[in-house]
Amino acid sequence: MAAGARPAHRDVNVLRWLSAYTASVTGDVVYFLALSWAATRSGGPSQAGMVVAAGALPRAVLMLGGGVVADRFGPRRVAVVSDAVRCAVILAVAVAVMSTSPGVWLLVAVALVFGVVDAVFMPAVGALPPRITSSEQLARVQGMRGLSIRLSNAVGPLLAGSVLAIGGAAGAFTAAGVLFAVSLVVLLSVRIATPSEVPRRTSARRELGDGLRYVRRHRMLAPLVMVIGLSEMCFSGPVATGLVLLADERGWGASGMGWVASAFSVGGAAAGLLLVSPRIPRAGLMMSAALLVTSVGAVALGRAPSLPVAVMFGALIGLTSGVTTVVTGALLQTETDPRYLGRVTSVTTLCTLGLAPALFPAVGVTVSLWGAGAFFAGCGAICLLAAALGLAVPALRRAELQPPGPAARAGQ
Repeated sequence: MAAGARPAHRDVNVLRWLSAYTASVTGDVVYFLALSWAATRSGGPSQAGMVVAAGALPRAVLMLGGGVVADRFGPRRVAVVSDAVRCAVILAVAVAVMSTSPGVWLLVAVALVFGVVDAVFMPAVGALPPRITSSEQLARVQGMRGLSIRLSNAVGPLLAGSVLAIGGAAGAFTAAGVLFAVSLVVLLSVRIATPSEVPRRTSARRELGDGLRYVRRHRMLAPLVMVIGLSEMCFSGPVATGLVLLADERGWGASGMGWVASAFSVGGAAAGLLLVSPRIPRAGLMMSAALLVTSVGAVALGRAPSLPVAVMFGALIGLTSGVTTVVTGALLQTETDPRYLGRVTSVTTLCTLGLAPALFPAVGVTVSLWGAGAFFAGCGAICLLAAALGLAVPALRRAELQPPGPAARAGQ
């Protein structure tokens, strides 16, 4: 654990990590849009779906293994190597696209490789904060990270659209590769604390089992992972599809969908700014309260009678879901033994991002059968279940974001 009480937003080392993380997330956005664009041009919308699914499958399947790799070899080393591989692969694709028209199978191969590497990179980079700052600063770092994600999701599509218009898919892949290169260079400058205890090496399968048992037996992590999975189930991707279908159903058009999505992002960014604080009082209760408000807001969004009302509720659930993300992320990293942080991060990342593609078909089926309002009502019910779990488990209800002591580290 990094020593020192310097505020995270003034810590150059933390800012380096945040800059690398921001460049990487922005590169991800540009890459996925470039991949979808190239696949659509090569084989049409159905082929584009196959290409995107080809990348999502290995990421979901290998995510837990990526956590084992991060814990075994160190998260910084793994993040650097995987970032370098992503950079090299995407720049090579850019050269290939410049030279010839890419076939669908080339794009499938690229998506598969990127998905495998991403399954290693994401747990590694997510496990770094406790090694670059002190425990009491983790809430602040999570707030900054949430703000970074919202900024990347806002800037990424604009950048991708610009380079696609100017240089086509080759230009967009080049831009993504440059962003990964920037992330790699900055990441190399990040200093991390050396673990006080070197983990004993066993087989990868046994290490994965140890990590899963550690989560299952921990008095706070087990229910916290469940809360994170439930709270992010709808908001890690499916809600974007739901917004598209809601706007289409109500006749708001693409611009209306854009307004609601932008309001959601602005609300999430506001949560990041509000929670750039060294300590969040009554963190467990704040988490559950935010989930309750998100539940009500999601139901109201699905029943919004007009676009301005939908924009208002979009901003509300962006704010409250952002609060939940920051608080749960800080609690997770405060409570987890650093030796298991990569594996624990991989579990939560799998819950929030890796399994999202499996939910996309359910969105379309729900909306086609019962309407967009039913989908958002379902999102509200899931958030309500997460809030109830947070309130029902004493360890979560009483959770505070403070530097953990030996008892907390034991977690048994």
